[in-house]
Amino acid sequence: MYRIITVCTGNICRSPMAQFCLTRAVRDAGLEEGVAVDSAGVTGWEAGHPMDPRAAAELQKNGFGEPALDSFRARAFEPEWYRDRNLILALDYGHFTHLEAGAPARERGKIRMLRSFDPAAAGLPPQQQGIEDPWYGDMSDFDSSYALIMAAVPGVVEFVRSALADGP
Repeated sequence: MYRIITVCTGNICRSPMAQFCLTRAVRDAGLEEGVAVDSAGVTGWEAGHPMDPRAAAELQKNGFGEPALDSFRARAFEPEWYRDRNLILALDYGHFTHLEAGAPARERGKIRMLRSFDPAAAGLPPQQQGIEDPWYGDMSDFDSSYALIMAAVPGVVEFVRSALADGP
């Protein structure tokens, strides 16, 4: 099983949106049997809490069903996940540096900025590939976050497809 985890601050806005978007894209690409997607926060501040209602509303607006959204609960990134995940996707540069600092040296290559898979951002340095936290804004900020996430999703799917084709 190829395992992807998306990571933001508290796991209530950006990373769950990315998790749901990637899960649907993996399913639509016919890869769901070999790929699992989950999410976490670099902090435990929101652990056990549901997704931010605005993030859930954004996902619902884009065709994601309520039962899965309602059952979502935030959690903090666990150190053993460096080993257990094949691809660790940071949503902003602070998450990226936090994850790199905590990762064993042999696992650091698994950590990427989500937007490094977006053709519009792929050539930028990681410091410029972040998705700002929509929690501080209004619904337009969630719309923007969703659009930036979705721009990266096809690139992630193709990367995973290639990784699966190359084998273990």
